[in-house]
Amino acid sequence: MEKARIAELENLISGYQASYYNGEAEISDAEFDALWDELKHLSPESPVIKRIGADKTDGFPKARHLIPMGSQEKAANPDEFREWADKLKLPLFITQYKLDGASLELQYKNGRLDRALTRGDGVIGDDISANARKMRGVVTNIGMDWSGGVRGEVLMFHDIWRAKYSGKANCRNAANGLMRRKDGDGCEDLTLIVYDVSASGDDGYFTTETGKIAWLRERGFTVSETKEFDSAEVVIQYRSEVAGQRMNLPFDIDGLVVKDNKTDMEDLRRARPERQIAFKFELEQAISVLKDVEWSESGATYTPIGIIEPVRIAGTRVKRANLCNPAMIRDLKLSIGSSVIVVKRGEIIPKIEGRADLLSGEPEEDSAMPLFNQENNLRSIDIPKVCGVCGTELIDAGVRLYCPNTDCPKRLLHRIKKWVNVLDIREAGKKTLLRLFNEGRIRRVADLYVLETKELASFERMGEISAAKLVNNIRTPRALSLADFIAGFDIEGVGSQIMEYVTQAGYNSLEKLREADVEALSGIFRMGELTARAIINGLKETADDMDATLKTGFITITDGESLPLAGKSFCFTGELKTMKRADAEARVKALGGLVKSAVIQSLDYLVTNEAAGSSTKSRKAEKLGIPCINEEEFLKLTTPAA
Repeated sequence: MEKARIAELENLISGYQASYYNGEAEISDAEFDALWDELKHLSPESPVIKRIGADKTDGFPKARHLIPMGSQEKAANPDEFREWADKLKLPLFITQYKLDGASLELQYKNGRLDRALTRGDGVIGDDISANARKMRGVVTNIGMDWSGGVRGEVLMFHDIWRAKYSGKANCRNAANGLMRRKDGDGCEDLTLIVYDVSASGDDGYFTTETGKIAWLRERGFTVSETKEFDSAEVVIQYRSEVAGQRMNLPFDIDGLVVKDNKTDMEDLRRARPERQIAFKFELEQAISVLKDVEWSESGATYTPIGIIEPVRIAGTRVKRANLCNPAMIRDLKLSIGSSVIVVKRGEIIPKIEGRADLLSGEPEEDSAMPLFNQENNLRSIDIPKVCGVCGTELIDAGVRLYCPNTDCPKRLLHRIKKWVNVLDIREAGKKTLLRLFNEGRIRRVADLYVLETKELASFERMGEISAAKLVNNIRTPRALSLADFIAGFDIEGVGSQIMEYVTQAGYNSLEKLREADVEALSGIFRMGELTARAIINGLKETADDMDATLKTGFITITDGESLPLAGKSFCFTGELKTMKRADAEARVKALGGLVKSAVIQSLDYLVTNEAAGSSTKSRKAEKLGIPCINEEEFLKLTTPAA
């Protein structure tokens, strides 16, 4: 279900963002991009999208970039690239390798290196100057009286990784970790390759991208491979050639960056410049052998995970792959021992997409495993029949294998954990919840609100102070939107995003929802019968617990219609001074308003501190007659009168 996938993507991206940007990435750059792209497609207004791009390394001084380090639009295939090229109609295309490392900006004053900054949030980065001075390719004196910024990518070459850092998943992880070491050890094993430059206070100093590269080369920098082409089709052909040869390069790349040769500083200052694009390589896949199947249990659902012969895809070693559900196993006629096609798309773990023995032709010489499907090498995959916790016979619905027992302990505990997560009750850790559950003290969400300090203080390693803090945080009064309230009760495949669609369609009270039927809910935009049925059944299953939770008095559901921003929509662009973008959006939602990611005709306000007409969004808002307000005006609008 689409909404279940949105919730899953938001959780996955949030969980992996810090490691991705801060040196211990558990997935590759391509995988993270795929996750982000899928979420953007399914839910462009997701607040998670707006948080992507900020590393959170602590302990280093902070400083502002000279060259904006925004994100690039991406083309995943030739058709998407042609669409971009047709829109811009450029006379000349400049291509550079899309280097798979960590961004770094070198800042110069009067010709000498002043500081080196990590990407940070794109505006402010961490000052790792001491570490950067040890890297190969970092020029400390450019030999002329010039001030400005040089941008590049910090890389670890394959031979160094194999010789000294093979314990890291890939070169990118190793480079990220070393460049942020406080003692700087290992930074001499890193290389900076540069691709952009900007003079301080002089937008006209560089007029072409090829001129930039020539200037950088003359100053002694190692520059990215740069070529010129006069048509989009030639660029597409060149990308294909580079993709086939990239394994021979001494470092990792994951595509091409294609730019307009004419330097446009206004465009480069945008969060996502329009006159350049990341033309990514095609999805990678490998052939392996299915060795076993494990069944992951989450709430009521059992999900098959394939254990495969280890293979390398997109720079990572893969030994687990998603099988989705029993229907997929049957449709592919999979067995233990089957040769399988493993692909990395948007999932954190890859996915098995087919049987390799059904491919036409012979496998390539460098395929990860030999194909074999002899009958005596195969054995059937055992699909669980009963719940391992309560013993209830599982229901195999094809696309879902689940325990139907609404009182299954595993299912009840999962709901309590979900509630704690939605309300962000951080002191209620998994071990504490598990102990309370195993001792029979909590069986539903409402039970949390009758816990007493005295009984918790008797827990080992708890103590009266910690127990009192936990009880106080649980009982802190909270006003939740109806969408968040419903999402907290762990209805299968139903998160806060999907419930927002439901409430916006007029089902904005618990009473109205309980009176709705499947036919009515399935008619809502972006809904379907399966999701509608899940909501109806879930509301019936959790009705007593919901009512008991509300009766405690600690939880209330906000009435969106009576809130000051009810029916008003806001879009944000540019940097805020007094708060984070996520906090501003939360402020709007708490007051009953809606947050949009794009400027559309129905938008009520665009919030920006930028000058009028300085961004694509502000120009579009002006064209549509949408009011643009600054941060100060936004705060006045969203601050209740005394």
